[in-house]
Amino acid sequence: MSEAKWYVVHTYSGYENKVKANIDKTIENRHLEDQILEVRVPMLEVVEMKNGTQKAAQKKMFPGYVMIHMIMNDDTWYVVRNTRGVTGFVGPGSKPVPLTEAEIDALGIMDADIVVDFEVGEVVKVTKGAWKDTIGVIQEVNAQKQSLVINVELFGRETPVEISFAEVKKM
Repeated sequence: MSEAKWYVVHTYSGYENKVKANIDKTIENRHLEDQILEVRVPMLEVVEMKNGTQKAAQKKMFPGYVMIHMIMNDDTWYVVRNTRGVTGFVGPGSKPVPLTEAEIDALGIMDADIVVDFEVGEVVKVTKGAWKDTIGVIQEVNAQKQSLVINVELFGRETPVEISFAEVKKM
């Protein structure tokens, strides 16, 4: 099996987050988690002046582009290439070209080794987002995506929800 590399995909302008969401959904539906590891829309923290006050905002580093960490094969190429909003991979013709180590380092994509201190079965409390103040039990830990799948009670039933590491704390 070949090694996962970073590829750049060109999208319609303004469709970057939709493309990311569509690819993430396809990965889940087709069970390609072991082949398409991560989809990113690189963001940059900027300070804007609005009405005389400074505001922190997120801007896309590369409007019109999405970065994908994946193992390139016919299936993954087809899934990404045929995602609504994708116009193609960056590279000559139809042949995708992975980013080099130097390009990856320059972009700051590779994070330091991720230390995961969550374990399946632990109880956590959601601190941010739509599920704020909800308590759940960890069912799955995904260090690559920095997310957890927790069971929360919804309408009297246990329901799995994917939550970012940054949105939870241990009880």
